[in-house]
Amino acid sequence: MMSKDIGIDLGTANVLIHVKGQGIVLNEPSVVAIDKNTNKVLAVGGEAHRMVGRTPGNIIAIRPLRDGVIADFDITESMLKHFIDKLNVKGLMSKPRILICCPTNITSVEQKAIREAAEKSGGKMVYLEEEPKVAAVGAGMDIYQPSGNMVVDIGGGTTDVAVLSMGSIVTATSIKVAGDNFDTEILNYIKKEYKLLIGERTAENIKVNIATVYPNGRNEEMEIRGRDMVTGLPRILTVHSAEIEGALRESVALIVQAAKDVLEKTPPELSADIIDRGVILTGGGALLHGIDQLLAEELKVPVLVADNPMDCVAIGTGVMLENMDKLSKKKLI
Repeated sequence: MMSKDIGIDLGTANVLIHVKGQGIVLNEPSVVAIDKNTNKVLAVGGEAHRMVGRTPGNIIAIRPLRDGVIADFDITESMLKHFIDKLNVKGLMSKPRILICCPTNITSVEQKAIREAAEKSGGKMVYLEEEPKVAAVGAGMDIYQPSGNMVVDIGGGTTDVAVLSMGSIVTATSIKVAGDNFDTEILNYIKKEYKLLIGERTAENIKVNIATVYPNGRNEEMEIRGRDMVTGLPRILTVHSAEIEGALRESVALIVQAAKDVLEKTPPELSADIIDRGVILTGGGALLHGIDQLLAEELKVPVLVADNPMDCVAIGTGVMLENMDKLSKKKLI
């Protein structure tokens, strides 16, 4: 049996794996549960995610990736190895070639860490590609023509903004403000405003179900449960969309500013193309209610959300795997 080429979207929030010829075969949270006393891995992915905030003292649920880069090398390696073994993509005599995505402005040391983690988890050759470029391909943009395409990829740990033309990035920036920041802002707002402690999962549920970033964009409410900081007892509370819009305003302003900065550095001919084609939003953050309206208003260009924003990078790796032999040799690290 021959080994299969695989593409990995190594995200701060989720890991998606695309196997050549099969499509996306794995989509699991980037969480690993370990026993502190023995350092033994107890669960990976969805099973570990269910343990977040609900484990006894000796078990901790860790996110080994922070801000789009590896924060804990050994645990990232264990997680990747677990996922790759689960897929059974190794051949009898050969290892798979791996295409892995990374943010645009990571250092050579961080690139080396990603490459080593992929090699140690079972990769033969490891190719690195910039995330916004792969996301643009996955969103169906033809980035290989001499015309401007702009993509804003809002992930879990980073937001990558890039203008692409002729298959390369013309201008780009990457900021460490994304989905995880939104959760933290919501958590801190509830803590400050209501003296109620809530967990990461509750904050994420608020973001998904009632949050908006466009003023008056949504008018919904949600009942949440947490621990009262004064009495120490459980308490129920109702929060509204308008409050969450206020809590997220600062973080979203940074994303808008990053997009403006990239547009300001874009050559005028490509800027003209972007007015015609619009900006494509990818990543889980693209699903945040009102983000497309807000960006369209601020940037004065059309803004569209990709069809499967969360899967764009993984789909893009699949397209690139089909053309693996054409991948530039300089990407081979």
